[in-house]
Amino acid sequence: MPSIPTILSVRFMLNPEWGVINSPIFRLTGADGPNWLNDPTLALGFSMLMHIWKSLPFWTLILVAGRLAIPAEQYEAASVDGATSWQKFRFITWPSMRTLYLTSTILSMIWTLGDFNSVYLLTGGGPADLTHVLATLGIRYLRLDQVDLSMASIVVALPLVLPLVYFMMKRLSK
Repeated sequence: MPSIPTILSVRFMLNPEWGVINSPIFRLTGADGPNWLNDPTLALGFSMLMHIWKSLPFWTLILVAGRLAIPAEQYEAASVDGATSWQKFRFITWPSMRTLYLTSTILSMIWTLGDFNSVYLLTGGGPADLTHVLATLGIRYLRLDQVDLSMASIVVALPLVLPLVYFMMKRLSK
């Protein structure tokens, strides 16, 4: 729920006519600012940024908790041996956290396939249906009364999602 007002606020800021970003551009130059969400590259980029923004608290909490679980004695011993920050990361932090990072990455990949709000509220799948993801495409076809295409857009992800879910279940059941 908290992501919805933020996504709508970003959409309002990127509005080409009265948006918060284009208004100063118009006042300073007298020219209209870019039409942010009608350019496919910019619209897709902003959709990806919104998804990253939504996932950032998850990633931050998980990785900070993983980093705090590493005993401080290991870093102290490395400092005594004269290790640089890069060596501490390479030989202590990364080996201790790589399984956590892999688990978080796979979980994020599974969640990304079903991310509906970021794309639908920001771009609506436009311009010219170039920023759709599987979730928004399924809803689009369902509204057009093309249930077969709607189901196909969802089912096409199964060969990717099922092995990831199986891998995650095996991994987390240990």
